[in-house]
Amino acid sequence: MARVILVRHGQTGWNKQERFRGWADIDLDDTGRRQAEAAARRVSQQWGVTAIYSSPLKRALATAQALADTAGLEVVPVEGIIDMKFGVWQGMSIADVKESYPEQFDLWCNRPEILAIPDGETLEDVRRRSVATIEGLAAKHGGETIAAVTHRVICKVLLCHLLGLDNSHFWQIEQDTTAINVFELEEGKPTVHLINDTCHLKNG
Repeated sequence: MARVILVRHGQTGWNKQERFRGWADIDLDDTGRRQAEAAARRVSQQWGVTAIYSSPLKRALATAQALADTAGLEVVPVEGIIDMKFGVWQGMSIADVKESYPEQFDLWCNRPEILAIPDGETLEDVRRRSVATIEGLAAKHGGETIAAVTHRVICKVLLCHLLGLDNSHFWQIEQDTTAINVFELEEGKPTVHLINDTCHLKNG
């Protein structure tokens, strides 16, 4: 059995502006750095991790580095949990996408499982690569607890998979910045213990 601490990265300026981030390499803002430090303290106090993996994008790496500094470990970047590729939407605000791509934006809000963004990925593309990556890491770390720092979309599709839900349930799972999720994998069978926990942010 392997335990995985799945963490969404901290806040960036684009989170506040509600822009589609995707593969844009944005760093954390000051609030995001404080959130990452709070999450790191929580993970350190409650779970002893033996390895820390991260999306290769700055916002995830910076969050993962806070965990690594607390645990005395190195961060290992893995491409399989990079954010969803939003194609032509990347960098656009929600308002601009709604105006420029009204039919596709309606699908994003109501039928995300069938949306195909020009030059981007589908949720199924993201799900296949992220599930394969996490299952591979869990197999490598049997009997251990590891952390994986990634992005909202990745967390949501992974949790859909772990809960036996298809991607039509995407919007029924919330993931706030530095949300902590905990699950175990034993012989490929998942048990989910924690979803979207942000208790570490309650004191600031």
